[in-house]
Amino acid sequence: MEAEAARLLAAGLAMGIGAIGPGIGIGILGMGAVNAVSRNPEARGPIFTNLLFAVALAEAVAIYALVVAILLIFVA
Repeated sequence: MEAEAARLLAAGLAMGIGAIGPGIGIGILGMGAVNAVSRNPEARGPIFTNLLFAVALAEAVAIYALVVAILLIFVA
């Protein structure tokens, strides 16, 4: 396998595998927030605030995977 092909394959795998966890995590967070608001509509504000914070933390992992993929493409 050529070096260029290996770099591109590694970048694709890094981004693909790195996005699975945050995708599942954000889905579970959304499901929990919808369940919580449906059970207690008055608590929508604090639930939404906590949801946004947790989604931002989960999305950070996908951004790290994107940075690694970009580094593999252009630097490695």
